[in-house]
Amino acid sequence: MTFDLTNTERRNIWEHTTNALEQYYNNTEDLDTAIYPTRKDVLKLVDANFESPRRTNEAVDIVIKGLSKYAVHTPNPNYFGMFNPRASFPSIIADAITATYNPQLAAWGHAPYAVEIENMLIQEIGKKFGYQQPNIDGVFTTGGQEANLTAVLAALNYKFPKYGEKGLFAVNGLPIIYCSKASHHATVKAAKVCGLGLDSVRYIEVDTNQKMLVEETQQQIQNDIDNGNIPLMIVATMGTTGAGVIDPINELAVIAKHYNLWLHADAAYGGAVVLSEDYKHLQKGIEKADSITFDAHKWLSVPMATSMFITKHTNILGQTFSISANFMPQEEDEIDKLGSYTHSIQWSRRFIGLKLYMPLLVFGWKGFNDTILHQIKMGQLLKQKLEANNWTLYNNTELPVACFTDVAFEDNSEFTTYIYEAFLESGDAWIINYPVGDKFTMRACITNYNTTEEHIDSLIKGLNAKREAFIKAHQLITI
Repeated sequence: MTFDLTNTERRNIWEHTTNALEQYYNNTEDLDTAIYPTRKDVLKLVDANFESPRRTNEAVDIVIKGLSKYAVHTPNPNYFGMFNPRASFPSIIADAITATYNPQLAAWGHAPYAVEIENMLIQEIGKKFGYQQPNIDGVFTTGGQEANLTAVLAALNYKFPKYGEKGLFAVNGLPIIYCSKASHHATVKAAKVCGLGLDSVRYIEVDTNQKMLVEETQQQIQNDIDNGNIPLMIVATMGTTGAGVIDPINELAVIAKHYNLWLHADAAYGGAVVLSEDYKHLQKGIEKADSITFDAHKWLSVPMATSMFITKHTNILGQTFSISANFMPQEEDEIDKLGSYTHSIQWSRRFIGLKLYMPLLVFGWKGFNDTILHQIKMGQLLKQKLEANNWTLYNNTELPVACFTDVAFEDNSEFTTYIYEAFLESGDAWIINYPVGDKFTMRACITNYNTTEEHIDSLIKGLNAKREAFIKAHQLITI
C-alpha cells in the first residue's frame, strides 16, 4: 500500500527521528534563541517539489533542518518571551501516542477511555480552582481563544435562553462585554466571531498597577443600561499577558452578581498557581467566576495547544452546543454530554488531555508544584538582579514576569527597540517590548523549568552591554 511502510522501515524511521529529536531536546541551549531571517532565506528551505517522492528519513531531515534553523527556540532556557515553555518529555510522548492511536473524541462511544480521562482532568482541575462537585463541567479546547469564545457563547445562552434557536434576533439590544485595557485580545476576537462586533466590548481603564478599575466598571455598566444596551459579562484577567497582573475578581464578582452578569476568569497563564500551596492564594475568589479559561500549554509545560474551559454551570455547554445527528451514536443520558459534538465548538476532536495526563502520571501534583515554585523563585531572582543593575521595574506581580527599563529612557521607544533588536541579532536570549501605561519597557518572563540563575546572569550581562552600546551610539550621534 502506498501509505504504509514495512515493520523494518518503520523501526528505522522511528530510530532516526527520535535520535534527531533527542539531539535537539538535549542540546537546545546550543542554538541561538532568537532568529533574524529574511523571508527569502526561509523560502529556500521550503521544498515544494512533490513530483519526486523522498525517502522518509530524508523528509524528516528536511523538516528538522528547517525548524532548527528558522524558529524561535522556546525550549531554550534563555527564552524569556511569551508563555511558550519547554515541553516536559512525558507530554511529548503523549502527543506521539495520540497521533498513533488517533482517537476520535466526538462521542463517548468512539473513545471512552480518552473521554473519561479528559472528564476526570476537568473535574480535578476544577476542584483546584475551588469549584465544588457535582457542579463542575468543561471541555478541553484547542487554545485559550476557543475557551474564551466558548465563554462568550455560554454567557449569551445563559442570558438569552432563546439565543440557540434565534441567535442575535433573540436579543433586543447590544450585549456588552467588559474587560480591562490590559486584557488579552481574545475577548474582542471572540466578540467578532460570534457576531457581536467590536462595539460590544468595553475596555475598562486600569490603575497604576495595571488592574481593572472596579468603580469604572460599575459606572460603565450603569451607563450602558441607561443607554439601552444589555450588559452581558465581565472578563477578569487572572494574570495578564503583558505585566502578569491579577484583576480584583472578588470585587468584580460583587458587581456581576448585582447586575446578573456572567463572570469569566481568563486564567490562561496565572491560573497555574492553584497547583501550588504557597501561591494558590493569588487566585482567591476565582471560584466565584461562572467559567474559567486555563491553558496547560503555558505554565504546565505541555505542547501546544492544551487549553481548558471549565464552568460551574453543568447544563450550559449542552444548552450552547448540543445538537442531534442521526449518524452519531446515541449514548446514555449520563455520558451523552461527554462527547465533544454535543459539548463544544469542535466536532471531531483530538485527545488533547493526554498531554496533561501523562506528566501527571509521571510527576504527580508535587512535580507541578515544585516546578511552579522554581519558576517563581527564578522570577524573584530576575527582578532582584535587574534592580541591582539599575534597571527599574514597572509592574507589580508575584508571578515571574518583569517589565523594566532604564528610567533614563522610559519615554524613549528607540531604546527598548534597540535592545530588542540587539538580542534578536545576537541570538543569545529572547525578550520582547511591552508598554506599561505610557512608559516604554521590556518584558522578560520565566517560562522554562530549566532556566537557572546562570541563565539570568547571562541575560543581565547582555542587557547591560546593550544599554552601554546604545548610550555610546547615542553620544556619537549627538556630538
